[in-house]
Amino acid sequence: MAARLKELYMTEVRKKLQDEFQIKNPMAVPKIEKVVLNMGMGEAISNAKILDAAVDELTTIAGQKPVITKAKKSIASFKLREGQAIGTMVTLRGEKMYEFLDRLLNLALPRVRDFRGVATKAFDGRGNYTLGIRDHLIFPEIDVAKVDKSKGMNITIVTSAKTDEQARVLLRELGMPFAK
Repeated sequence: MAARLKELYMTEVRKKLQDEFQIKNPMAVPKIEKVVLNMGMGEAISNAKILDAAVDELTTIAGQKPVITKAKKSIASFKLREGQAIGTMVTLRGEKMYEFLDRLLNLALPRVRDFRGVATKAFDGRGNYTLGIRDHLIFPEIDVAKVDKSKGMNITIVTSAKTDEQARVLLRELGMPFAK
């Protein structure tokens, strides 16, 4: 069974995008290529155990095991050494990507306190969108009783859109709640 969001894209959104931007080739219609989830754990410098909890929680959220990211260079003022583990990230594609986006848009974002929509200015100029979340407990998969500390995360949605406007329309049609 195909993911709900993928079904929506295939049946309705693709046609709307093709009509709105006068795209003749159906393969040139913008689509979501991947979703990257990233948790930067600065506290991992002093407490390596916190990284294990972050890996477990990101695995639960994404449904896929994340990789541990390491520092690219040493920064003395942060007591950081090159190669030291400082975060975790996971890249989702295909069915898992659509399932995650469906949960993000329909379950997690509505649980954010005082939520008025996501920023429309978070596009990078190439059609990719990055969303910062301060509290990972908005995901229903996370058991609040087992979490010792709330963690933030970045969610980057990479699209094949050529412009930010095409990506904005694609995400709006898929149900992204942009602020007015």
